[in-house]
Amino acid sequence: MKPARFAASALAVSAIVWFYFVVVRVNSTTVALTLLLAILGISARWGLWEAILASVVAVVEFNYFFLPPVGTLTIADPQNWVALVAFLVTAVTASQLSERVRRRAAEAEERRHEVERLYALVQGVMLSGNPRNTIRELVSKVVQIFHVEGAAFYSSAAGEIVRSGPESGPASEHDLKVAAELERPSIDAQRSLVLAPVRLGARPLGGLALVGTPLPASVARAIADLIAISMERARALEEAGHAEAVRQSELLKVALLDALAHDIKTPLTSIKAAVTGLLGFPRADADRELLTIIDEETDRLNQLAAEVIAMARIEAGKLHLERRGLAVDEIVSGALNELDPAWKGRPLRLEIAPGLPPVDADPEFIQQVVKQLLDNALKYSPEGSPITLSAAQKDARIVIGVADRGSGIDENERGRIFDKFYRGRSHRFDVKGTGMGLPIAKGIVEAHGGKIWVESEPGQGSAFFFSLPLYGGGGRE
Repeated sequence: MKPARFAASALAVSAIVWFYFVVVRVNSTTVALTLLLAILGISARWGLWEAILASVVAVVEFNYFFLPPVGTLTIADPQNWVALVAFLVTAVTASQLSERVRRRAAEAEERRHEVERLYALVQGVMLSGNPRNTIRELVSKVVQIFHVEGAAFYSSAAGEIVRSGPESGPASEHDLKVAAELERPSIDAQRSLVLAPVRLGARPLGGLALVGTPLPASVARAIADLIAISMERARALEEAGHAEAVRQSELLKVALLDALAHDIKTPLTSIKAAVTGLLGFPRADADRELLTIIDEETDRLNQLAAEVIAMARIEAGKLHLERRGLAVDEIVSGALNELDPAWKGRPLRLEIAPGLPPVDADPEFIQQVVKQLLDNALKYSPEGSPITLSAAQKDARIVIGVADRGSGIDENERGRIFDKFYRGRSHRFDVKGTGMGLPIAKGIVEAHGGKIWVESEPGQGSAFFFSLPLYGGGGRE
């Protein structure tokens, strides 16, 4: 193709010279300007080397036909030498400038095409939500849009290779693993292979290989970055879908448990009323013992249903608090009144600092926490041993504690004591319970913006503490 362009360039210049020499007679300046315009057109159309050849041919023919002595290559007037050299320099310089402009225009057009192809690649994967499908679609789209012979991607996390195009074979597994470790794209012109790392920030995701006409390194990097972003987007969408499914599941669980609790409590209330009425009449000892068992187990079922519902609401974030300024004495007295029948003469020490400011709390829920801690102390400490209930101010918080003289909690169990359904190894068979009491207490305290913890030494007893913010004074943790 180039020889034809060279010949055409020379013929174009010769045609102009012939026209002005044979058909229309003009002065040499007009001829020179016309030739210069023709050389600029050749440079813009075909390139620099074609324009240089046309410049040389134009100088020779201009000298031969228009500079005296005409018909020879001899130049008699030294000024004509200057004019001829100036013409040649001007023609070559103008050709170089024209070639530069043409090259930059071609580069700009190529970049525009690259941007359009990358945009088409983005559009092709926007609707995909599954990470594995996203990779397959991306690799296939790269082959279609960028007209490469084949493409392959190696996923570092899954250890899988995804290929597209029948000519992706030259990209071996070794090549792809090497690509994943590169810092920047690498072009192997002999194998027509481009290798690029796929990274999300500093985190490597895999390696990309493009087979066929080598793409610029900048395009390969852009494709690799787009793959990384698309993978992360698909992963985020998948996690968001799972999170939404879990949230909906929790809401459904709460609704079902509420309905179930209502259905359970209705017959339990009837059973409780009936057995209480029966116990009010004179009965034989055997009958009274059976009725007492029914009464106690009904209370236990009621408590179990209440704990299940409370735990479900806490996990679903549906614990609705009605907070107000609450005196510590009110919290303690309310909890003790509910536990009164269970004390059976157990000594209780109250260590409540005088003049404590009110806390910001829901009375019913906070009394439930204190009741749970007192109930635990009753269950896990020897009969007749004292239980201490304390309250004191620490900074902008009130700390309430319940301490017993039980066997204590092993160090390796303290971190799990607030886990749902967890019960200590030493008491799980001899003390009744569901393992939900302390997790419920923890959820209630944290919903108030406080913290709950345990301090214990084996053989010395345990002390449970929780903190609450002051009313109107901040202090939430």
